[in-house]
Amino acid sequence: MSNVKDFFKKIGHGIKVVYDKITMTSNAVIDTSGDNPPIEHQEGNMLEVNNLRQYFPIKAGFFKRTVGYVKAVDGVTFNIKKGTTMGLVGESGCGKTTTGRTILRLYKKTSGQVLVDGEDVYKIKNIRKYRPNMQIVFQDPYSSLSPRMPVAEIIGEAVKEHKIVPKAEFEDYITKVMNDCGLPEYYKQRYPHEFSGGQRQRICIARALALKPKLVICDEPVSALDVSIQAQVINLFKDLQEKYGFTYLFISHDLSVVEHISDQVGVMYLGNLVEYAQTDELFKHPAHPYTEALFSAIPIPDPNVKMNRIILEGTIPSPANPPRGCKFHTRCSKCMGICKKCVPPQLEISEGHFVSCFLYIDEDKKKEMEEEFDINEAKRLEEERIKEQKNFILKLKKKLKRKKNNSNGNIEDSETTEEIEDTIKDSEDSVETYISDLEKK
Repeated sequence: MSNVKDFFKKIGHGIKVVYDKITMTSNAVIDTSGDNPPIEHQEGNMLEVNNLRQYFPIKAGFFKRTVGYVKAVDGVTFNIKKGTTMGLVGESGCGKTTTGRTILRLYKKTSGQVLVDGEDVYKIKNIRKYRPNMQIVFQDPYSSLSPRMPVAEIIGEAVKEHKIVPKAEFEDYITKVMNDCGLPEYYKQRYPHEFSGGQRQRICIARALALKPKLVICDEPVSALDVSIQAQVINLFKDLQEKYGFTYLFISHDLSVVEHISDQVGVMYLGNLVEYAQTDELFKHPAHPYTEALFSAIPIPDPNVKMNRIILEGTIPSPANPPRGCKFHTRCSKCMGICKKCVPPQLEISEGHFVSCFLYIDEDKKKEMEEEFDINEAKRLEEERIKEQKNFILKLKKKLKRKKNNSNGNIEDSETTEEIEDTIKDSEDSVETYISDLEKK
């Protein structure tokens, strides 16, 4: 019986060792070498985002190894001034909502920096106490409200928890918040199912703004509403901002809505912020080819005006396996050779107008970047060859060890130990040659 126990103990130990080796050696590497240095808070800014990344691991196999990452947000940088609104637009799946949720620490960031009114969100130990300063209005007003709570409790629950006002003033404060959001006092004891979509969204807005937040993330708050209700909710956001000085990050697909409510606009594509400027500047002078294509899709309410629609060809690449260089080059009609190799830097082409595109970089700089890329690529290929050769040597050494330990001669292999040793020696010599060549480069 003891022999059986020892046998299973050995098997268990063996499985643990194999698992440890797999999890230690096979995890995909996250490259954060391009991260910007930490930023310092500038007076007047409510939100400062610096090179924010949010990668989600892809698991596979029996041991759930990390074999790659979905790069949902990949190096996003922008600022929002106090009391203003920034619109964030882009196709579905480009990372807009993930950006908002990572800013709020609903997702744990991969890397980067988020400052809200000068305070680093990811360095706050008790984030629960800081939550009133950052609120979100969700996209779906139907699923984001508890069906078991009346309106007064929905709005007042967090107000009580965080002690926003004294107990004696609680009822009057809830009434005031409801009136500010266009909700009569007699709605207090009603439940969410008794309201229309627009009224539910007003309840969501009241719940967020009741905590007197510094920053509000509006995650497509009007996409589930019809056009007439959309206008009412947008005007409500603007009125509350003028009255209380709220700062909004407004995420939306509707470019017309974004143009109406935003002071500045950022355009996202496949996890990157490709263009960022003041609203008037961006809509009058779009610089990035993707922004031009996006804006060409805005319908014009005039049957006599012919739209010059820019049709993007090709398929949207996967964020789990994005193309090298500029991520938009697979669909861009203005693509150049350097676009397929290098990542375009963010340039300020006019005051406050930033764009990531090689169309605005001079030829000398592009040539210099290409030469640097070619050198680094050659080094990378050499390093891969060295790594492959070292793995080959390791396999040969294991094979040699098995052959020496095998007294019965059961290994089906015609090679002698001397031949294997010679192969190992030749491979080690070639590795040394590769390394010396790499050092010279």
